[in-house]
Amino acid sequence: MSSLTVVDHPILKRDLTVLRRRDTPHGTFRKTVSDAAAILAYEAMREVNLKEETIETPLESTTGYEIADEVIVVPIMRAGLGMVDGFVRFIPEARVGHLGMQRDEETYDPVDYYSNIPDTITEAQVFVVDPMLATGGSASFAIDHLKRRGADRIHFACLVAAPEGIERLQEDHPDVPIVAATVDRKLDENAFIRPGLGDAGDRIFGTTD
Repeated sequence: MSSLTVVDHPILKRDLTVLRRRDTPHGTFRKTVSDAAAILAYEAMREVNLKEETIETPLESTTGYEIADEVIVVPIMRAGLGMVDGFVRFIPEARVGHLGMQRDEETYDPVDYYSNIPDTITEAQVFVVDPMLATGGSASFAIDHLKRRGADRIHFACLVAAPEGIERLQEDHPDVPIVAATVDRKLDENAFIRPGLGDAGDRIFGTTD
């Protein structure tokens, strides 16, 4: 079974409170998603490999470190786009792939409509990001897609997870670690996370009041 890490940090708890408030303006919401994602990235990237190099300080030579891995961040569009900045903040040279998926509102199953993934994915540490892990269908579908492309070091990061989504992802992809800011109570009859924070995509991009 894949590991689940719920990041316990006071700044992240504060940010989640901002995101949950229904009257948070979309500009503030968007910035807070990015800031919260950076805290998740700090935890999710613990397994990124380093390489040593000799550097010169103003006083003497010493050992320094560079990121050894190719890093690819793959947002599940469209809401996942809001988390990209937080991840590449630490590794500006990271590549960004894109997977476009939407939920069929009758079956709640994911439907893909776009894919643009760097060819180096077979050699990379891959971080799939999406603010919400609800049913787990989109996340599982996205990881299936990336594995078919040759990715074998995949991590999944989200802000809010439902127990049902965690269970689905752990069953489908037991090798993929999950990092979340919080685990909420349940899914409702419309497969929305409760208490949740609403439709993250609409709130990030200001497409609803």
